[in-house]
Amino acid sequence: MTNKDNYCVIMGGGIGSRFWPFSRKTLPKQFLDFFGTGHSLLQQTFQRFQKIIPTENIFVVTNAMYADLVKEQLPELDEKQILLEPARRNTAPCITWASYHIRALNPNANIVVAPSDHLILKEDEFLAAIEKGLEFVTHSEKLLTLGIKPNRPETGYGYIQIDEPEGDNLYKVKTFTEKPELELAKVFVESGEFYWNAGLFIWNVNSIIKATEELLPELTAKLAPGKDLYATDKEKAFIEENFPACPNVSIDFGIMEKADNVYVALGDFGWSDLGTWGSLYDHSDKDAEGNVVLTCNSLIYDGKNNIVALPKGKLAVIDGLEGYLIAESNNVLLICRKDEEHAIRKYVNDAQIQLGDEFI
Repeated sequence: MTNKDNYCVIMGGGIGSRFWPFSRKTLPKQFLDFFGTGHSLLQQTFQRFQKIIPTENIFVVTNAMYADLVKEQLPELDEKQILLEPARRNTAPCITWASYHIRALNPNANIVVAPSDHLILKEDEFLAAIEKGLEFVTHSEKLLTLGIKPNRPETGYGYIQIDEPEGDNLYKVKTFTEKPELELAKVFVESGEFYWNAGLFIWNVNSIIKATEELLPELTAKLAPGKDLYATDKEKAFIEENFPACPNVSIDFGIMEKADNVYVALGDFGWSDLGTWGSLYDHSDKDAEGNVVLTCNSLIYDGKNNIVALPKGKLAVIDGLEGYLIAESNNVLLICRKDEEHAIRKYVNDAQIQLGDEFI
């Protein structure tokens, strides 16, 4: 049974530059079908939450340039459920706008905020944790996030240090650290006290607005509503004028690291944020030599632990490579060591500066 007070905000405005050249500015990774399921990551996210949240209570916040893509992939959504950002200003402005908008519709709303590009293999356990979290925040002003036990020192995730238990797999957060350097990430993993921040948040609408107004007043000064502003015809013009002037700050850094009422629910959901080619490799089927081949055909000789991603119908013939990423999409072919994929952002920047936007 779904609850009319429960809402979902799907954040779908990122570029996904770490997945270049598959993820491009005009068609980012959330709109792609990486596993050949017939559904994009955005569609899978929507379908997942549709099982526990009323369809009319699901909102997608995305960049204005992706409006048609969202409408095409999620025809179930009313146009009013797609909030279009006129500029990229990070997750805190995105979530704050969605929170004010939803509060205008329902001042009792409980909200789960989710990225549009996560992989969840154990969906039943995940949805049970979300429902339990929504019940938890209904009766408190606490801000809840989901924590995942780390299996490696990852510098691309935030880390949560747990404090005293609040209930079954539920803990108060002692510290919240966003994307540490590698040496610190190693210390975190070895300590056993730290968990990855899954980037999924659950809270009552009034709790998150109160926290934002206290901790990010420079943000709410731009977006705080006047009388009867949100969910009206005046909202679009207000957002177009004020949103680009919002500070560029993440919800993790702006709120979660500073608030004293943050809690974490721990779980094993078969979770990955699919933020990198490496994470895609980890969750893909491999041959006897550890090679992953996506969408294309391949002949691999004396090669192992590679990931090969070419357009459907193409043949990749590879000899003597170990631990490489070979990816082609449209007008770009990328070949680099798989364990040096952190350099992909440099490649993207260099390509844009030296060759122009057509390769981005």
